[in-house]
Amino acid sequence: MVVARRHVESPFEMTPNEWQDLGDMLENARTWLAKFEPDGFTVGWNVGAAGGQHVFHAHIHVICRFAGEPHAERGLRDFVLR
Repeated sequence: MVVARRHVESPFEMTPNEWQDLGDMLENARTWLAKFEPDGFTVGWNVGAAGGQHVFHAHIHVICRFAGEPHAERGLRDFVLR
């Protein structure tokens, strides 16, 4: 999970510099998670209560995915609903 340092509830409140920092942090997360040798990633966030957000501080989920795992190729919504 990558979390905004400044408190904002939504990524839509982030500044252009924060978006750039987010890109850098996602690259760092991908590099760190590569040691698990995933076949892919599910990356996403929920925004607002209706969007499934439960922690009202902007954060993005980065989940390693592996071929052959249960629910492979079904995306973040399926992963979260399990």
